[in-house]
Amino acid sequence: MAITQQANTQKWWKEAVVYQIYPASFNSTGSGSKPGWGDVKGITAKLDYLKELGVDVVWTSPIYKSPQVDMGYDISDYLDIDPVYGSLADVDELIKGLKQRDMKLMMDLVVNHTSDQHAWFLDSRSSKDSKCRDWYIWKPAKYDEQGNRQPPNNWSMLLGEANSAWTWDEKTQEYFLALFTPEQPDLNWENPEVRSAVHDILRCWLDRGASGFRMDVINHISKVQTFPDGEIIDKNSKYQPGYKYYANGPRLHEFLREINDKVLSKYDSITVGEMPFVTDSDEILRVVGQDRGELNMIFIFEVVNVSNEPDAPRLTWRPWKVKELRDIISRWQTTMYERGGWNSVFIENHGRRSMEFPLVPSPD
Repeated sequence: MAITQQANTQKWWKEAVVYQIYPASFNSTGSGSKPGWGDVKGITAKLDYLKELGVDVVWTSPIYKSPQVDMGYDISDYLDIDPVYGSLADVDELIKGLKQRDMKLMMDLVVNHTSDQHAWFLDSRSSKDSKCRDWYIWKPAKYDEQGNRQPPNNWSMLLGEANSAWTWDEKTQEYFLALFTPEQPDLNWENPEVRSAVHDILRCWLDRGASGFRMDVINHISKVQTFPDGEIIDKNSKYQPGYKYYANGPRLHEFLREINDKVLSKYDSITVGEMPFVTDSDEILRVVGQDRGELNMIFIFEVVNVSNEPDAPRLTWRPWKVKELRDIISRWQTTMYERGGWNSVFIENHGRRSMEFPLVPSPD
């Protein structure tokens, strides 16, 4: 049975304690190029402290080269380190120090989008005939009855719901999709060259000594290719949430299995997916079921959204009880156990800012 098989299958990551480090504010040795910011050497200097805490895996938010529009989640070079954090040699020293203490490094993988300063996008926007034009999602404008230019659909940005998810490019006279900010254009995962390039990035870091990845909004990599308008949720807004058409899209599982088949299955790695807008247990088990060959675990967003008002927008807040959190975790632990999946039990990470509000004591 799946229950017995999953329960008896030992994997190091099932028992690991993961500690997230937000590198900019963690610890500074002055080795980076930005005074006052934390740096990679600062993490290495604290490894004995982290080991004493019981940490098995250090997960660091993005330290790749970046313009820092979105604190490193806008990556301009996946294979280099931003000077504000130090150098690749510093990362090698960190990995060495972790291994000496029987600890591991988990990188933050951001491959739904890149920075608009990445070489791929600079090439993509240079011309409609450029080599990387199809590496991103470009669409022509629509026009209203008055002849005014309009975006290809009504999707809103995730980090600014009042704005369109599409950005106009004056030079090539088309829109590109950027779900988070205009400086973070979405990659076109329908293009096999994009997927192959991502696979190379994973191999590079695993070969360097990283032990796995937290995968940023990984369930956004497959979009419905007709790019339909989103349902009207806010009648007062021109732009609407379109996540029905880009969260767990039609080829998501194909793309995840390809990552596993071509890269992850060759390594003893840890993977944790960030998958917002998905609460259906069947759909989640399609990702983390042990026989699926996709990801080890995901963050359950019921925990992330525990403080939200019912049916409210993102990042609202209401008083909530400890029992609510306990019930969510218990239900998902049971679901995973009974159906052969695995769950990531977490208290806090950078995506759960509103969990910093105090708990309301439970009456029981």
